Amino acid sequence: MNGADPHLVPDPDSVAIEDYDLSDPNLFQQDAHWGYFERLRREDPMHYCRESRFGPYWSVTKFKDILYVDRHHELFSSKGGITLGAPVTVPKEKLMNTPMFIAMDPPRHDVQRAAVQPVVEPRNLKALEGTIRERAGRILDSLPENETFNWVDLVSIELTTQMLATLFDFPFEERRKLTRWSDVATGAPRTGVVDSHEQRVEELHECLAYFTRLWNERVNEPPSNDLISMLAHGEDTRNMKPMEFLGNLLLLIVGGNDTTRNSISGGVLALNLFPEEYDKLRAKPELIPNMTSEIIRWQTPLAYMARTARKDTELGGKRIAAGDKVLMWYVSGNRDEEVIENPDAFLIDRSNARHHLSFGFGIHRCMGNRLAEMQLRVLWEEIVKRFHFIEVVGEPVRTLSAFVKGYTALPVRVHRLRGV
Repeated sequence: MNGADPHLVPDPDSVAIEDYDLSDPNLFQQDAHWGYFERLRREDPMHYCRESRFGPYWSVTKFKDILYVDRHHELFSSKGGITLGAPVTVPKEKLMNTPMFIAMDPPRHDVQRAAVQPVVEPRNLKALEGTIRERAGRILDSLPENETFNWVDLVSIELTTQMLATLFDFPFEERRKLTRWSDVATGAPRTGVVDSHEQRVEELHECLAYFTRLWNERVNEPPSNDLISMLAHGEDTRNMKPMEFLGNLLLLIVGGNDTTRNSISGGVLALNLFPEEYDKLRAKPELIPNMTSEIIRWQTPLAYMARTARKDTELGGKRIAAGDKVLMWYVSGNRDEEVIENPDAFLIDRSNARHHLSFGFGIHRCMGNRLAEMQLRVLWEEIVKRFHFIEVVGEPVRTLSAFVKGYTALPVRVHRLRGV
């Protein structure tokens, strides 16, 4: 299952279940992971992978078990990292240690998160909604007609990167640097993002240098509502070491970029795969807020989050040893038939659509979840004012990653409403 050739992903029933390794990014790029997770939920919901490029790890695939791990940070620590990390064959001197608050436990996690939490408080979100609506409208009005274009680039990336630039008060004309740094932060070598660990380290140091300059400007100015100023003036963050500053920057960039942009693309794809839902949307645009939650569940823009067992414990009838790596596969939990009725379907009027795992639970629940929902809602409110149909006209190109579940290309054509 770890073959470099993406054409070699086998049928899940042809592989012994004890040999499953879900860290293979080819599974996700080919959209071939669904059968593997379905079989694990049915036959081995707490699965132990003995050998992978990243070492051994547990896969938690059922909704309720994932919820248990996420909510019990006293048993499952984030301190060992929220991803599988680099392959065990990569020398430690080639890696960057970038602490970030999502990969910390209380109390350190709590005070660092609190420093930036105000940026997504209800009052600030209300102030941002008008800006998002104006920008979404401008982006949609500029889309080419009667020709195929890449929705990911012209809409998904552009809207989310503009929002990130606002949250950081980042130079607007250079906002695509944020997109690049987000891709580099989550991209492994030879996945089309960077060619080597050395290149990745070099580009992330460029990110640090750029933001250090912004930090030095903001720290000498009165406090303001942008994320850099909040970190620079926060009592518990103003003395961060450079690598910790970089780690928290990357967390905020990836959290504000990858997740929303891939949900924006995923929503267009879902409505094309389920055309009766697109008809329903045209008839009842008031369903957009509920559809937003269903998009985020159906897409699940981050496939998993990792934890490390603090002590020997038991889950799903399996003994997990202290120090074991445990992966909560949100992408699997969001399709758990025991919790979500007809989970593979995309239903914009699904009842209790917000009951999904995509944002996590407990102390590490996604800080920007309301902002992500608002961006999606506003975008679709503006879409239905302008377009009868956003037509997917080719196969999506999916990200080569077992962590970021997204798209690099989605070829579409837009069909405007008459008179618009």
